[in-house]
Amino acid sequence: MPHEPLPSRMRPASLEEFVGQEHILGPGSLLRKAIEADSLSSVIFFGPPGTGKTTLARCIAQVTHAHFEQLNAVASNVEELRRAIKQAKLRRQTSGHKTILFVDEIHRFSKSQQDVLMPDIEDGSVTLIGATVQNPFFALTTPLVSRSLIFEFKSLTKDDLLKIMERALRDSRRGLGLFRVKAEPKALEFLADIAGGDARRVLNALEIGIKGKRHAGPKAMTFTLKDAEESVQKKSILYDRGEDEHYDTISAFIKSMRGSDPDATLYWLAKMIYGGEDPRFIARRICICAAEDVGNADPQALVLAEAAFAVSEFIGMPEARIPLAQAAVYVACAPKSNAAYLGIEKALKEVASKPVQPVPAHLRDANYSGAGKLARGQGYKYPHDYPKHYIRQEYMPVKMRFYDPQDTGYEKKIKERLENLRREGENSLPVRQAGKHQGSLKTKDSRIA
Repeated sequence: MPHEPLPSRMRPASLEEFVGQEHILGPGSLLRKAIEADSLSSVIFFGPPGTGKTTLARCIAQVTHAHFEQLNAVASNVEELRRAIKQAKLRRQTSGHKTILFVDEIHRFSKSQQDVLMPDIEDGSVTLIGATVQNPFFALTTPLVSRSLIFEFKSLTKDDLLKIMERALRDSRRGLGLFRVKAEPKALEFLADIAGGDARRVLNALEIGIKGKRHAGPKAMTFTLKDAEESVQKKSILYDRGEDEHYDTISAFIKSMRGSDPDATLYWLAKMIYGGEDPRFIARRICICAAEDVGNADPQALVLAEAAFAVSEFIGMPEARIPLAQAAVYVACAPKSNAAYLGIEKALKEVASKPVQPVPAHLRDANYSGAGKLARGQGYKYPHDYPKHYIRQEYMPVKMRFYDPQDTGYEKKIKERLENLRREGENSLPVRQAGKHQGSLKTKDSRIA
């Protein structure tokens, strides 16, 4: 055991030692109750590396009365799989004991190997626990997924990782307690920040850093920030998430995109990625900038930003840096307009500070019995019934202008179209005079938009 890597030595032996994944293992949760009652059905654990999938499976092995069999999909073939299933059936017939079959990296099983499992999962000969880093809805066969409960493991939080490291530093039997290490808080926080939510990675770095120091006599060893940096061959940068540097950097990032400087945009993006920023936080800011600062000057910017958000969540870091960079550069290089943003701000101010205008009778919902008696929808003109799909009519009692499109990018076309429509409207009569409704245009005109 002393020769095993620290992550292996510190692997929790019970649910009480398990850290993280509160969303699926919290008190009273479905999974925890099933484990504690020893009534687990087939499950698939999926999520990033180092988040506890294999560890939880081994914790289950400690508490279950069932026989626990483990295979690794990389090293196992169909013959080994059939042998494990045959033994499980024999065990059930002779002793009545169930078998839990844990398959690590189950996504590496071919379709035929996954199909071998199906009849025995179906009849209860084995209870499957599969672990994978890939989304099972893409990596596994549909029949296997449909017969299993799916539990997604999340990247461990900074607090989770700090707790894991502190436990390893205290533990004299399995951990690093015999080294009598006094770790600087900044050193542990640095390792937690750069670990990407991976307990295996953070414990490996901690062990390398501490064993790499020369133990000077009986005094406690001090593990410094410099030691932490050297253990991962990565320097610490001033990026304190949740504090000033965090907000200053994201501010510089947004202002660089707004200011059409792709190089500065990439620099501040790189600083956030290097500092361990949550890629979802970055992606949300790109989406906001695309809507607020690019707007209708290039509507494609928001589409690309939203796609980068979705892809980043799906693939995770470090690959997520690529779609994030693509979207951020696109937003930085796109023509700019904040007309839509200014428009909604003006409209909100108007609604909040002045009497709210009533909805005109011809725009009100007419799709209920009795609406005709109340003149609901009467006089509404359905734009698609008119040339160019436009007819001038009143849409608010007191006409106001909130949206002022700019002469940039696609918004220039929007501006030209609105100006043309307004000119055409000026050459026609208004739909109704103040206090006087025009007649109904029969059934079509009572449609709700």
